[in-house]
Parts: sequence; C-alpha cells; structure tokens
Amino acid sequence: MKIGVMLPVGDNEGPEGGVPTWADIRAIALAVESNGLDSVWLADHFLYRPGGDDPRTYGMHEAWTLLSAVAAVTERIELGTMVLCASFRDPGLTAKMAAALDVVSSGRLILGVGAGWHDPEYEAFGLPTDHRVGRFAEWLEIVVRLLRKENFSFEGKYHQVRDAEVVPAPEREIPILVAARRPKMLELTAQWADAWNTAWFGAVDERVKERLAELKVATDASGRPEDAVARTVGIVVRDPDQPAIDEPSATAIDGTVEELAAALRDYRELGVDHLIAAVEPVTPRSVERLAEAAKLLD
Repeated sequence: MKIGVMLPVGDNEGPEGGVPTWADIRAIALAVESNGLDSVWLADHFLYRPGGDDPRTYGMHEAWTLLSAVAAVTERIELGTMVLCASFRDPGLTAKMAAALDVVSSGRLILGVGAGWHDPEYEAFGLPTDHRVGRFAEWLEIVVRLLRKENFSFEGKYHQVRDAEVVPAPEREIPILVAARRPKMLELTAQWADAWNTAWFGAVDERVKERLAELKVATDASGRPEDAVARTVGIVVRDPDQPAIDEPSATAIDGTVEELAAALRDYRELGVDHLIAAVEPVTPRSVERLAEAAKLLD
C-alpha cells in the first residue's frame, strides 16, 4: 500500500496558521521524498465560502502551477491532484498540461479529476453550476482518449473536439484518478479511470467499507476486474505532540505512532492501494511521524 501526503495550499495551512509560502510547500514535498513516502497531492479550488452565519472566504494557491514546481524539485515521489476540477479547465488544455507535466516529472503524474461541487466558487467566477456530472462525463472521455493517444472527433452537448490529438504525444499512459461517490460518477470511474478516490476519514469505519463496496458494485457492473481501478482513500492524521490547528478534524487519527501504524494496517487489510494523508499540523515533523508509522507496517 502506498502512502502520500496532501501539500499545504489553503490560506490557513501555513506553519503559523497563515498562507503557506512556496518554501513551506517545498519543505513538505521534500520531507515526503526524503522520508520514503510515496506521493504528494494538491487540492484545486478558486475559493471556499462556508456560507450560513460564517462570512469568511478562504482561498488557496493554484494547484497546477505548484505541482509543476514540485515536479522540478523532486525526483522520486508521485505527484497528484486531489482533485483537479473539470469545470475550471478545457479538456484539451487539461490533456496538454498533463502530458507536459509528465515530461517534467519523468513519468510521475497521477491526474486526479472530479466534477466539482462548491457553488460559491462557480458563482464568483461565472461558471455554470447545472448538469455538472453530464458535463464531466463528456470532459472525462475527451481527456482520457487524448491521453491514450487517440486522434478523434467528439460532438457532445457541452464539449466538442474536431480531429483532436495531443502533439507531442504523451510518453506513457498517464493514470487517471476520479473522485466519486454517487452511482453515475462511480459508473464513469469504472468505465474510464485507473484509480478512484474517496475522502475524508479517520480510522476505518463502516463508511469506508460502504464506499469500497459501492466501487465494487460499479466495477462489477462495468465488466472490468475489481483490481483494474486502484482504491485510494483520503485520511486525516494529527500529531498530538504538536500545537493543534485552529479547526482540527473531528475524526483525525491522533494516537501514538504505534496506534497510527495499526490504523494504516487496517486500511491495507481492506485492500486499499493508496492512502493520502492530510496531516495536522502541516509540518515536516508530521510527515516524519507518518513515515515512522508506515515503516512499522513492514
């Protein structure tokens, strides 16, 4: 089982609770690489507004630009998006971006994508909120077929391409991860994706088992073998020996290193292929502690 770490991009994820600098992001990526973990991941949002009685607006650095920079300063770890919002980028542009970043990283990209969900950021930037899954279905097919080196035309309701291909062609078949839960999104995952993601959890519970079972139903219905789609799960891990963040997760795994290792082992026994940890706080020490727990799995 691979283990990765979410990089800090949100405006409260810096070492002191503020906006993380490039130096902060780079430090976490290098800590993941030097401590023997497997991957780093970046979230993708324009902004986040909780709504209701909470008037705040949160923001984050742009994911793809940062992922390109991380690719240039690392050598081994896989690089993923968790997940890139289809609504923000044209499918042809996304495929070109992925092919280029895979070259920069010497074949380390995992292209994680999703349909989007947070209406306030759509409304703030004039993006359509209707038929998100229908739009995503067309977008995903175009991206996957382009990255599989096809030359094709596509006439959809929302997207069209004419005699399209990625030139220069991708140097390998870049893995596509889809974040999905509901039946139609799971159906698209089973049809097109190499990996699937669900998040965010603490220790293994019935919700995790239910999500894994839902994926199996979808892959069974598609006729693809279950292991054709890698199972990726996002978890939250807290280091109790460091100061707590302002808004800690209620379900974070926060025991000793040995207890954390036991929690990781439970996911491995469920057949999870890749765990992605959001660490609290986002510091190199939190990464080191996660790596210490991972070593106890051997």
